[in-house]
Amino acid sequence: MSTPTSDVLIIGGGVAGLTLALEVADHLSVTLVRPAMDDQGASRWAQGGIAAVLSPDDDLEAHVRDTLIAGDGLCDEAAVRYTVTHGPAAIQWLIDNGVPFTPDPDPAARYPFHLTREGGHNARRIIHADDATGRAVVDTLLNKVSAHPNIIQRNDLTILNLLSNDAGQCIGATGADAQQHYQTLLARHTVLATGGSSGLYRHTTTPSPSSGEGMIMAAELGAVLMNLEFQQFHPTCLFDPEGPAFLISEAVRGEGGYLLNEAGHRFMPDIDPRAELAPRDVVARAIDAQIQQGRHGHVWLDIRHLGKEAIAHHFPTILAHCATRGLDITQQPIPVVPAAHYSCGGVATDHKGATHVANLYAIGETACTGLHGANRMASNSLLECLVYARSCAKHLLAQPAVGQPCASDIVVPPNHAAGSVDINTLDAMRNEIREVMSHYVSIVRSTQSLNTAGKKLNDIDVKLKTLLHATNDKRVEQPTQPESHRLKQCLKLAQLTVLAAQNRHESRGLHYSTDWPKQLSNATASRLTLQQLTTSPVA
Repeated sequence: MSTPTSDVLIIGGGVAGLTLALEVADHLSVTLVRPAMDDQGASRWAQGGIAAVLSPDDDLEAHVRDTLIAGDGLCDEAAVRYTVTHGPAAIQWLIDNGVPFTPDPDPAARYPFHLTREGGHNARRIIHADDATGRAVVDTLLNKVSAHPNIIQRNDLTILNLLSNDAGQCIGATGADAQQHYQTLLARHTVLATGGSSGLYRHTTTPSPSSGEGMIMAAELGAVLMNLEFQQFHPTCLFDPEGPAFLISEAVRGEGGYLLNEAGHRFMPDIDPRAELAPRDVVARAIDAQIQQGRHGHVWLDIRHLGKEAIAHHFPTILAHCATRGLDITQQPIPVVPAAHYSCGGVATDHKGATHVANLYAIGETACTGLHGANRMASNSLLECLVYARSCAKHLLAQPAVGQPCASDIVVPPNHAAGSVDINTLDAMRNEIREVMSHYVSIVRSTQSLNTAGKKLNDIDVKLKTLLHATNDKRVEQPTQPESHRLKQCLKLAQLTVLAAQNRHESRGLHYSTDWPKQLSNATASRLTLQQLTTSPVA
C-alpha cells in the first residue's frame, strides 16, 4: 500500500471541490479525487443557475430576506448573511475565470448578463449559462484544474474511509481502485466535497447521485450531522419510468411555466399567492397531492404559451433532451413528478468549512452551514459551493506549515480481509433501502411511516451483517469490498435520517408530518452523531 502525501486532499470534484483546488493550488500541493465519470455528479446537472445580488435593481437585504423566508424559520441568519454578502465576488471570480454566462441581449439592460427569476426569489438574480449552468461551470473549472501543475487528479479510487491520528485529527483517507487494491492518501488537511444523499431515494434528479457516503465518513471520525430530515424534492423531474433521471429546471416556471393537473386546471394559484414560484417544499407537496388524487402518476408543466422562439432561446438543453424522449415541449406539456434533489442537511460546519474534527473540512452539499434551514431556495446551492470553497481556501492558506502526516500516525488502519458478497445481492439490498426511503420518508411523513421505515431498515441491517465477513479488529468493523462498504454507509445514513425525522415533532419546510402538522415556536436545528444511532436505535 503506497502512501502519497499532499497539503490538501479534496474528495469530490464538483463545483465546490474544483473551486477549492484552484484557490489553494498556487501555494499548496493538492490531490483531487473525483469520479472517472465526472458527468454523473450533481454540479454538472445543475440547470437553472446561481443566485446572487448582481443587478443594481436588487439588494443584499432582499436576498437575505427571501432566503430566510424559504428556510422556514430554521436558517442560521449569520450564515445567510455571510453567503449573500460574498456572493457577488464569487460570481465575478467565475466570470474572470471564463465561465460563459448568457449575456443579456437588451442594450438597455442594467447588468451585462441575463438574470432570471426562480421560486422564492422576489427579484431576477439568477445568473446562468443558458439552461446548463452547472456543466458550463464544471467544464471551465475542470480545464483550469487539469492544466495546473500543483494539482494531482485521481479518478481511479473510491474513497472508503477517513483516517485519524492519536490526537483525533484527520490525516487523510483510504480508497480502493477497480481491482480492489487499497491505497492510503495522507494530507495535512482533508476536505469533503462529496455531494448530498439523494441517492437514498428511488427517484432523483441526477443519474448517479451520492448516498451521503461523505457524511457518514465524517461521522465515523466524530463529526456532527445536522438537519438530515430536510431532504428537498425538486418539484419537476421529467416523468419517464423507463428512462434516466432528468431535471426540468426551476427556471422553466420562473419564465412563466404553468403547472396543470390531469383535468388541465392550473392548481398552484389556489394554494399559494406565489403560484408556481412558491418555495419548492410548497410546490412539491401540492404536486404530490394532485398525483395522489389522480391516475397518471404525474402532473403537467406547460410552457407552450411562451412560444417556440422563447423556449428554444431559454431552454435549448431541455428542449433537445425532451425531443430525444419523444416530447416536443413547444407543442405539448411536460409530464413531471417530484424527485429527491438536494440535501439541506449534512456535516455541520462553520463559515470556514471546518467540522468538529480537526483538519477535516466539508463544503458544498455534503456540508450543513445553516444557509438553507428547513428548505433550500432555488439556485442558492451553487452559490454556497462557491462561497464556502473560497472561504475554506482562505482559511487553509492562512494555516502555519506543519509536518506532513505519515502512515505510522494512523490510529487504526482499515482491515481489508479476504471475502466478498455477490454484487447482485448488494444491488438488491440498496434498492430495498431506496424503496423504504421513498415510501416512508418522503414528501409527506407520519409517525407510523417513520416507525415502519425504521423497522425495515433495521431488518436490512441484520441481513447485511449476516452477509459480511467478520474483521480482525472489532473497532473498525469493515466489510471487505468497496460495494459492501458503501452499502453499509448508505444504510447508516438512512437510519440516521429516519431518527432525525422521528425526533422532529412538528412540520417545517421539507419535513411535513401528518401527526405533527403545526410548527413549534422554539424549533432548532437537529444534530446527531453516529453514537446516537447505536444508543438510540431507530424504532
